[in-house]
Amino acid sequence: MIYTCAINTPLGVMTASAEEGAIRGLWFTGQQYYPQTGGWTDRPDYPPFAALRGWLDAYFAGKRPLPVQSGGELRLEPQGTAFQKEVWEILLTVPYGALSTYGGIAKQLAAVRGRPVTSARAVGGAVGRNPISILIPCHRIVGAAGDLTGYAGGLDKKKALLTLEGHGENPPAKV
Repeated sequence: MIYTCAINTPLGVMTASAEEGAIRGLWFTGQQYYPQTGGWTDRPDYPPFAALRGWLDAYFAGKRPLPVQSGGELRLEPQGTAFQKEVWEILLTVPYGALSTYGGIAKQLAAVRGRPVTSARAVGGAVGRNPISILIPCHRIVGAAGDLTGYAGGLDKKKALLTLEGHGENPPAKV
């Protein structure tokens, strides 16, 4: 059974989903790729949501919560293709306050896969479909020139998240 709850954040209401003790999704209400929630059970007291709220509270307070890794206290189990999951695992390695590019992620993925190249465009598609906003930090990925390219939650939210992580009002143009 998929459980859900609404979580208020400084950037707006987010919808969380969890199943079998793991967070499956976290979306800004109405963002691109927002899921169909029909059949989900509203259960804000489901234990993973307490851990999620604690992590988000610390994050938005600027306390740099511990990075989230698959299998930790706050378990993440995003649903996607094998390729998407590989990209999302690499996103988990981008530290708080750091930036990477789609091309940089593509190079990392190619190295992990033992291939000479992976498409940055394909990586961009996987980054854009990340179902667990903020915790899987797709907001830390920028264009090759450091430009703030797409973010499913909106570029205003991407800019706000990067500002929170120390990039000032105008995130850097170079990575």
